[in-house]
Amino acid sequence: MESLVIPVLILLAVAAGVCLAARAISRRRASAGAASGAPAVSSADLARQAAAKLSEDEHRRLYALIAQGQAMAAIKLYYEVTGDGLRASRDAVGALAAHPQPYRGREAVPQSTEDDEDDEPQRFPYRYRAIASKGDVTREVSSNMLNDEIYGRIRTLARNGDTEAAATALTRHSDISMKQAREFIELLDD
Repeated sequence: MESLVIPVLILLAVAAGVCLAARAISRRRASAGAASGAPAVSSADLARQAAAKLSEDEHRRLYALIAQGQAMAAIKLYYEVTGDGLRASRDAVGALAAHPQPYRGREAVPQSTEDDEDDEPQRFPYRYRAIASKGDVTREVSSNMLNDEIYGRIRTLARNGDTEAAATALTRHSDISMKQAREFIELLDD
């Protein structure tokens, strides 16, 4: 009987150690979750916040890099302009690419509602240039009725296969013919 006392004590000590380690790990995870557990910002909100940090010229340059597929250059530009960390810059550029934001200036501009899409297109104080190319063919649409948000919707329609709706939206927000819009949209298909 005395020969079993020592192994049992060792077994109890090991079990107590495992319990304490498990408790410490769960506390560490809970405190890490609480520290970084500030309400998670949605991707669309992150895109709005990121766009608000950019000047008009920086906004255009950043979206030009995103449109050209130069993600690393876009991240570098955002990093240099805002001074945010590299990971935050990567997340911001990813959000801006996923949720295109129009340039709003330093003052807050009210969000447009979905009902506004049925009205006459809004004219912006700048000309927006959209460029699409495939191989040696390049098309450009320039209009003051286009912005990043509208162009993003048109690109999404085109990528989802609804080329007719994309061409119609493009003609509605620019001064090009339906034939020219279809040619432009055809270049957006990936």
